[in-house]
Amino acid sequence: MSTCLGLYIENNVIKYAKVSKDNDNIKIDSFGIKFYDKLNDAIKQVIEETYSYKTPISINLSNEEYHYFYLFSLLNKKDMENVVNTEFESICYDNGVNKEAFETRYVLVNDLEDKEKVKAIHISASKADIAKKEQQLDGYRIATESPIGISISNLLDDKQNENVVIVNIEDKTTVTTIIDKKIVDIQTLEEGSTQILSNISVKENSFSKAYEICKNSTIYTQQGRDLQYEENEYLDDIMPTLYNIVTNVRKITDQSLNKIDKIYITGTASVINNIDIYFQEYMKDIKCEVLRPYFINNVQTKINIKDYIEVNSAIALALDGIGEGLKGLNFKRETFKDKLPEWLTVDIRRKDEKPKESKLKSKLNLNFKLDMNFNEKLTAGEIGLIRIAVGILILILVYSGISLFLKNEIQNKNSEIAQATQEVNVQISKINSDTSKLRTNTSKYKSMTEKLDELTTKTQEKNKRKNAIPTLLNQIMYVIPKGVQITSIQNTSGDNIVINAQSATYEQLGYLKSKIKEEGILLNVVSDSGQKEGQTGLIKTVIEGELPIE
Repeated sequence: MSTCLGLYIENNVIKYAKVSKDNDNIKIDSFGIKFYDKLNDAIKQVIEETYSYKTPISINLSNEEYHYFYLFSLLNKKDMENVVNTEFESICYDNGVNKEAFETRYVLVNDLEDKEKVKAIHISASKADIAKKEQQLDGYRIATESPIGISISNLLDDKQNENVVIVNIEDKTTVTTIIDKKIVDIQTLEEGSTQILSNISVKENSFSKAYEICKNSTIYTQQGRDLQYEENEYLDDIMPTLYNIVTNVRKITDQSLNKIDKIYITGTASVINNIDIYFQEYMKDIKCEVLRPYFINNVQTKINIKDYIEVNSAIALALDGIGEGLKGLNFKRETFKDKLPEWLTVDIRRKDEKPKESKLKSKLNLNFKLDMNFNEKLTAGEIGLIRIAVGILILILVYSGISLFLKNEIQNKNSEIAQATQEVNVQISKINSDTSKLRTNTSKYKSMTEKLDELTTKTQEKNKRKNAIPTLLNQIMYVIPKGVQITSIQNTSGDNIVINAQSATYEQLGYLKSKIKEEGILLNVVSDSGQKEGQTGLIKTVIEGELPIE
């Protein structure tokens, strides 16, 4: 039977779940949530409460980034790896960062748009962040360190034949799109549960109390929406963030080339009552529901399913540790200590002595048990165990020597790479110098053509806008919903239009924005999340877009 403790660590919160697997049966042995001021103390408490002193631990990455590269499917594995590394190096160069400061992994999936290509989902994380998190768990056995945007898919049944989107509202929100049982896209939204809990904790001065308030908050259906603000004063701290999240999720599903069958909601914010109904009101044709682990059902457990759902991220990470999920995405570097079997310890003692830890055990963390009487001859079994211990010592010495040799070789190769990079930079500098001279010679011509273009543009813009504003006002008149007031319409610059509107509910303002976008009244439509005035109770918003002038 394999067992793993999943720890999802974010600001002020640890979610944990100890999961075991016996053949094909998976069960959750213990789970919970802790709010902390000192992370090390909180981790120690979790280890003690779950009795996981020697249990492998799976943790989440922090601040990972996702990039997407497209490769020809006919390339061999080595060439694909070279292309991916080159593409990421180019991104690092453009952003002025050192490629060597990042640990990277990637997975290949079919390109939905071009069958002759494959798509590489590339994940990168700072080595400094990884080292910091591993240091916080120093002394414990870390098995995996995984990106939660990938691991969260472990909670789905692999027999399920649906195209789904998983919205994991944790510290930040990850939106994972799965088509034909394969992850094809992961997007990270800055809005998340931390934003909600921080807003409430400012009033209550407690993250744990803010979390309980979220658990007891209810989002009403459309019919009861007018009463909710009177019954729960904290919805003003919750709804703007949820609105931004659901708006972005709808945009992602609308852009999908494949029909999405279902949207699963999970993470800290999933404890808010009726959050699935709130999503459903915006995702009309897509079924929305809260995600629960596929191996749990109401018949098998007396524990409330919602209690499990609270720690979904920790359960997903624990499933990585027991061998579920995608392989090859573990950011934990394997050390020699990790390769040693857990039982490999030595306890040498006399028959008339109480068990105690030997110096050999403390230095090598070996775990055999020899029950020896030094007044008698050694048995064949005892001699064999001693030989194994000596063999392990020799193996460690050989391993150390090979490691030093490889380290020196790597340093030499890095030096050669640095020298080659310097030569390439010199050639690039020469190219830039030639380019600068070419630009200087063409500047006179550009100056003359720019003046002519400016005069032509002004004439064209004047003709375009002749009937644009009256047409805009006429179109808005037909789509404005009842209860929405337009307080001003401004043509701030060029084709840009700014509309100030107010209403008693978010939904009416959202409907107005959607109609302006869907009817093509304005292009590139954006809006703020809305601000509720204390005196009037009205919600004011600003909608911006561009005139569709041809």
